[in-house]
Amino acid sequence: MTDRIRAHMDVESIRRDFPTVRSGQGIYLDSACQSLRPDSVIRAITEYYEGYPACGGRSVHSMATKVSMAMDETREALARFFGTKDPECYVFTRNCTDGLNTAAYGLGLGKGDVVVTTDTEHNSNHVPWLRLSETMGVERRIVRSGQDGRFDMEAFMKCMDRRVKVVSVQHSSNVTGCSVPVRAVAEIAHDYGATVVIDGAQSAPHFPVDLEKIGADIYCMSIHKMLGPSGMGVMYGRREVLERLRPMELGGGTVGLATYDSVNLAPIPDRFEAGLHDYAGIIGTKAAIDYLSKIGMDEVEMWDRLLMERIFSGLEDVRGLHVVGPDDPALRGSVFSFNIDGLGAHDIGMMLDSMAGIMIRSGMHCAHPFYVSRGIDGSARASTYIYNTPEEIDVFTGAVRHIAETFGS
Repeated sequence: MTDRIRAHMDVESIRRDFPTVRSGQGIYLDSACQSLRPDSVIRAITEYYEGYPACGGRSVHSMATKVSMAMDETREALARFFGTKDPECYVFTRNCTDGLNTAAYGLGLGKGDVVVTTDTEHNSNHVPWLRLSETMGVERRIVRSGQDGRFDMEAFMKCMDRRVKVVSVQHSSNVTGCSVPVRAVAEIAHDYGATVVIDGAQSAPHFPVDLEKIGADIYCMSIHKMLGPSGMGVMYGRREVLERLRPMELGGGTVGLATYDSVNLAPIPDRFEAGLHDYAGIIGTKAAIDYLSKIGMDEVEMWDRLLMERIFSGLEDVRGLHVVGPDDPALRGSVFSFNIDGLGAHDIGMMLDSMAGIMIRSGMHCAHPFYVSRGIDGSARASTYIYNTPEEIDVFTGAVRHIAETFGS
């Protein structure tokens, strides 16, 4: 099984595309925070700065026109990648958080309106709604999950009625790896007339996402988690939803015509993209999407599954180790969160780095309510991607075993 998938993925060839992997700078297991970047993405960014470092959508000279065309090509690549027909429905943002805030503050919610989220959300899909409840009187309903964080459809149904205006859920958790059945959730939400917002930060990089089939009204993602540049995100929205969404920022590029006492907004997506863009980031985004498209998202998903199964196999009998989330690797996506008795999460992270050159994340992973509600101080988290190998996983599990046996209580 491992050899078949490995041959199909050509992992050794993939690893040669990543500078920090080529140069042997340790074992990177922190891709849920930010992925590494292949040569093609770095090259696309460099080519912009060296060859045509102008503004898109403003000037009409040849260099600026090339930038404008590159922006259009990136939107077209995103539409193909996510199975939709209208490239103009893809808005460039700074990150997933930027898109989720645009949705939260742009939907025009007011006193008495209800927003439904889950109890496992990242702060980016929790705090904006919390702020709206404090400032606008919006009512929040939280779908409670089991101790391991798995979505409870029955609990979700109990939260729904005609007062619900927005259902905003993560597609996959950055702590447990569990995925929400977003297609079913969207169908139910739409039956009640609610708008569906989805945090796709952990899903878009790791398995196929067909936005037409899902039925999301707004879907946000961080490109920096899917081999793309830092500071780049994308917000997808159905055209009719974007037409009624109020922009958070206004200024250059967002208006058709402004006078001293009136303004007409520009068409979508321009109305949501105030000021000069991160043109290098947009161009690098297309290179990242092209790279993932060439590999195939089905293969990416299978590789993550294989590596997660290897982690569980390598750690199944370690005393004092506790998994945060489900024990079934098939439910974890690319994320393995854990604790060791007698050690803090940051201690584990620093030991892995100093002893074995393994880079993971530690803490509450911006999902504070999940940890607080369960009385957990945080966790260590290893997250995989296409450039990791079974051999690296074996080094990781061996190091964790050593730390638990030597320093754990």
